[in-house]
Amino acid sequence: MRKQLLLASLLALLFCSPICADPMHLKTKEIQPTFQEMLGYHVEFKEISPAIVKRSLKIYFEQFDREKIYLLAHEVAPFLDLSESNLNEIIEDYKTGDFSAYLQINRLIIKTIRRTREIRNEIQKELILSRNAESFSGESYLYFAPNESGLKNRIRQQQIRFLLSEERPGIPWTPERRQKILALFETRLKRFEDNYLLQDDKGKLLPGGKAEHQFTLHTLKALAKSLDAHTSYFSPEEAYEMRSSLEKEFQGVGVILKESVDGVVISGLVRGGSAERSGKLNIGDIVLEIDGRSFENASYEELLNAMKGNGKEITLGIKRFDAKGFESHHSVYLKREKILLEDERLRYSYEPVAGGIIGKLTLPSFYEGSDASSCQKDMREAIKSLKMHGNLLGLILDLRENSGGFLNQAVKVSGLFVSSGVIVISKYARGEIKYLRDIDGRLYYNGPILVLTSKASASAAEIVAQALQDYGAALVVGDERTYGKGTIQYQTVTDPRASSFFKVTVGKYYTVSGKSTQIDGVKADIIVPTKYAAYQIGERYLEYPLVNDYVPPAYSLPPRKESDYPSLFQRHYLPAWQIKDSLWRKMLPILKTNSQKRLLNDPNFKAFTKYLENPSRSSTKTWGDLDLQMEQSVQILKDMIYLRAQGASQG
Repeated sequence: MRKQLLLASLLALLFCSPICADPMHLKTKEIQPTFQEMLGYHVEFKEISPAIVKRSLKIYFEQFDREKIYLLAHEVAPFLDLSESNLNEIIEDYKTGDFSAYLQINRLIIKTIRRTREIRNEIQKELILSRNAESFSGESYLYFAPNESGLKNRIRQQQIRFLLSEERPGIPWTPERRQKILALFETRLKRFEDNYLLQDDKGKLLPGGKAEHQFTLHTLKALAKSLDAHTSYFSPEEAYEMRSSLEKEFQGVGVILKESVDGVVISGLVRGGSAERSGKLNIGDIVLEIDGRSFENASYEELLNAMKGNGKEITLGIKRFDAKGFESHHSVYLKREKILLEDERLRYSYEPVAGGIIGKLTLPSFYEGSDASSCQKDMREAIKSLKMHGNLLGLILDLRENSGGFLNQAVKVSGLFVSSGVIVISKYARGEIKYLRDIDGRLYYNGPILVLTSKASASAAEIVAQALQDYGAALVVGDERTYGKGTIQYQTVTDPRASSFFKVTVGKYYTVSGKSTQIDGVKADIIVPTKYAAYQIGERYLEYPLVNDYVPPAYSLPPRKESDYPSLFQRHYLPAWQIKDSLWRKMLPILKTNSQKRLLNDPNFKAFTKYLENPSRSSTKTWGDLDLQMEQSVQILKDMIYLRAQGASQG
């Protein structure tokens, strides 16, 4: 009874307000049914357990204090060292809609924010008068500070780092300048902290509905992330950004804004947007007005909300300084419209070689738009265009910066280079297995292919690299291995009818060989290290990753009578069945030897390799501006073209 009264008082303290709650805001009563829905999808966990609770409490702290600059070790210890019986008690509370353990953590966080603000205020007074930047260490922290003295030093280092990041050549480093920089720093931190203090940017307590929404959001995020490294819960704002990223399109005028010391500035213009097309906006312009309303003293959030708006047009009032420092004011009329993120879509180019060209396809992600646009269609058109420029003798598919996207697009892109056959094998929670196949029956290119990868290549990018490697359609060049994300997520982010936004791991995928890329990634046939080679990047470095395993390969059809297959399947799919090709595998020893000789004799690559040994100590770039990995890939592809021609002439 006492516990229920405590919970009621905590809820009253945090959430009570005479203002009615917005029905769009999350409520604590939604935590349990939402998380149960996620558990219903999850590949491994089907019910809440002591392990999940223990993880979620730890994550609640870490998603607040990632840099370890608020909490002390002894403050978090009581929540991280709970006994089995304590954890089971929290589970029973969860089942009844009681989240007092998370509320208690939030109360502790509120206390530490207030303490940290006082410490920051003291340090800022000193830094404004004395730069004192020589004490900056650049250290990051894995553990919470053992005492308040250590905490103060961390907070000091954080502020010095920000000061140095805003230092600009030619601008006097005066106390007034430092004060403005630290005020900007404080504004950014307070914006984040207010979500836990449950107050607005004016310091007023949020209405009950908004406060409850924030607590519910933090709790759902912690519970979701406790299931595995890739299960997440999203706010509506995060869901919108993720949807735009997946679909490579959004609604707006195409300006990228940044909060700076001098105000909200235009830091970029999206290619193809009305802002860029107008020719009237410059990088560095300061936004002062929107539709005649002054935003000079408004908060960053207020300006962003006004920029989003609902109308079809918008008028920006901006301030600009020329090269001599003279100030001018301008008014720019723009249209809100759907903008395709062209810079994040497929790019292609070619390089002449004897008798033809080598095509270079750079794919940043596997996207699919609401208007039926997709990376597979873009790539198909790119290959067609390349063939018009000359005899297409070889292709390089650059996936170095590709972290994934839509699974169906990975299958379709692989299908451009595989006539018919299994691309992805999916295994789900109850052991059920599904096969995703390319059934087009056509090859859009059937010559030498290199897939260029790095440690940052992940998920759908790994599917394509592994599938083409499995079939022998391509060789993989790059870092020793790719990222190692071999899990499948179900997501509600792109569902217009979704009432909550999350992605949850529902299974693992394997390619036709039965291999999973989980943890191990795709191993390069020829190692040509990228800039990521020096860093610990990959699934193996995340918390709570799923393990690697195998399924039976699927190079051949399951044994069935021909009459069991549909007639269309028999006519179009079976005759074009992709056979595993060993041509490039046979050539691999020669290709590796040639590549190694080139790397050893390339002074630029020697300098780059030296940098990789200790990138943190390298202050200058000494290997030129060439894309070394692409240059080496072109040379490997030339070897493939030559060896293939030699084999054909001898045959």
